[in-house]
Amino acid sequence: MTLMARHGIALVRALGLGIGRAAASIGQHRRGDTLGRDHGERGDVPGWVMITLMSAVLVAALLALAGPALEAMFNQAMDTVGK
Repeated sequence: MTLMARHGIALVRALGLGIGRAAASIGQHRRGDTLGRDHGERGDVPGWVMITLMSAVLVAALLALAGPALEAMFNQAMDTVGK
């Protein structure tokens, strides 16, 4: 496993732990904030935050796994154009 892949996996694990903690604190905040009040038009902001963070983790994981192959393809294409 390359160094870049190891760093990518470590980043994904760290982000995963952070997402879990953030989701727990958001859930606690929402439960405490909605007591006794009606927020029908409020929307689902924590859900969108979670989707955004999960998308960022997915992109980081794909980049970590496919980075060397993409770099090799790019370099090969540039060499072909340069000739």
